[in-house]
Amino acid sequence: QVQLQEAGGGSVQAGESLRLSCTVSGSIPSRQCAGWFRQVTGNKGEGIAAIELDGSTTYSASVKGRFTVSQDNAKTSLYLQMDALKPADSAMYYCVAVASMVCGLGTLELDPELDFVHRGPGTQVTVST
Repeated sequence: QVQLQEAGGGSVQAGESLRLSCTVSGSIPSRQCAGWFRQVTGNKGEGIAAIELDGSTTYSASVKGRFTVSQDNAKTSLYLQMDALKPADSAMYYCVAVASMVCGLGTLELDPELDFVHRGPGTQVTVST
């Protein structure tokens, strides 16, 4: 059984940094795509940072230049370094892993009920002015 668990969320002030981590247990056959999805209660949510097995990355316009996604060589840990945080970054952040040959921000937005999409329980990030 595949499980993802996020850690590292919290409350910070604007301009500060946080580093999120995600531990992946269990194997995901043909996992080609991983990354981070964030959602504010009542909103649709958005994929913000995707990383492929070869390390290629894609970022949303809202976080590009401020956030960095990375993974360890064993592909069992995923990270999100968040710098220059803004109040608009306040959200629940989810780690996502997808068995998909296509990897983009939209891949991270797929329904987690699909059997090839795996998402953690989330960690809250709150940024105050």
